[in-house]
Amino acid sequence: MERDSQNHGWAAHAAVAALASFGPSFIASKVTIANIPTWYMALDKPWFTPPNWVFGPVWTLLYAGLAVALYRILRKDRATPERGRAILIFAVQIALNTFWSIAFFGLHSPALGLVVITLLWLSIIANALAFRRLDRLAAWPFAPYLAWVSFAAVLNEQILALN
Repeated sequence: MERDSQNHGWAAHAAVAALASFGPSFIASKVTIANIPTWYMALDKPWFTPPNWVFGPVWTLLYAGLAVALYRILRKDRATPERGRAILIFAVQIALNTFWSIAFFGLHSPALGLVVITLLWLSIIANALAFRRLDRLAAWPFAPYLAWVSFAAVLNEQILALN
């Protein structure tokens, strides 16, 4: 693995990557979990809606992959061209990820959720491309993330159509 010129700081980079990836998910999960037994359960959902227990493990794996990807970028020398931009794009996409839960579950708005998830989808592609320019391996976790968010977007659109 390519490292920055200092051979220390890996623990700090790992902590930042984990916090940046998993931290926003705590906000999202609080909003989501509070609304599942009430508002969400009352919605009409398409036949392909997974059981609720599937979402937690899938998101945990996806966030872990994002943490590893971000860690690899954080380990790059600060002077690496495009490093700061790639980290900023990561921050935007993880914020959009969190805002989707707030829009869809918290505000009870599948319509706003669809707008946000579309922006999230675009930001995931931008993030994957930005990370790929710096570290090919760091781009790989974005493939399953994009696939899952694509599925979530279809699910969101169908819930909007049915309700």
